[in-house]
Amino acid sequence: MSDKRPLDIVVISDVHLGIYGCHAKELAQYLDSIQPRILILNGDIIDIWQFSKRYFPKSHTKVIRRILKMMGKGTDVYYLTGNHDEALRKYAGFGLGNFLIDNKLILDVDGKKHWFFHGDVYDVTMKNSKWLAKLGGKGYDLLIILNRLVNHMLEKMGREKMSFSQKVKAGVKQAVKFISDFEQTVVEIAADKEIDVVCCGHIHQPVIREEQVNGRTVTYLNSGDWVESLTALEYTEGRWDLYRHAEKKAPVVEEEDETLQLEWSAVARSISFTR
Repeated sequence: MSDKRPLDIVVISDVHLGIYGCHAKELAQYLDSIQPRILILNGDIIDIWQFSKRYFPKSHTKVIRRILKMMGKGTDVYYLTGNHDEALRKYAGFGLGNFLIDNKLILDVDGKKHWFFHGDVYDVTMKNSKWLAKLGGKGYDLLIILNRLVNHMLEKMGREKMSFSQKVKAGVKQAVKFISDFEQTVVEIAADKEIDVVCCGHIHQPVIREEQVNGRTVTYLNSGDWVESLTALEYTEGRWDLYRHAEKKAPVVEEEDETLQLEWSAVARSISFTR
């Protein structure tokens, strides 16, 4: 008898396979624990922007293998493109068996109209200054690498981990305003389209919230990310729940030591890039 949790729908986004900040091991653990009927990969699964042949460890490959294994067991997999994997947008509409690549997805779930898409199309920075967004992405990656190195040292000292980027987002009014504006825009557009539930990724802020817009109730979902939040959205028994993966302390192995060395070299490359 399988010990995997059966679920109707699972949504993950912003995995960023191919960068140092990706928690691929934890994601593989999560995928091993579930058996969804539908898996929606809601953008930025593979980080093509930052992709490097020098860094794609076994743990990242394992995530892809887990997804393929799910497909082999009958799970319908929808790959919805994001800004970091936008190179795949030219393949929108391509399907093979129970796998489909597209830019958005509309599903009727228990009588409610659901709209799934990554969300970058409503990001003004992305639309008007892509080069600035990519430069910002470099800075974010550097922050994540430094954060992981600091947390590694804090863990050795027996102290609690911290999140640099979440502290920055919480402390910078402009970042808070951007997130609020993004969510409000998405909800208003969903209401205009007579959508009951809208699900995004992109801003790495996991949430389930109901909004009232012009007398219409819209449920806004965001699946978060697998860089910091380690979250997913799960639908079963007629309701959406936010799953948070507990980051367990893993035993020190050669692969981890190698990753730390690569992260130090990535810091050096990122610093030279910003000069």
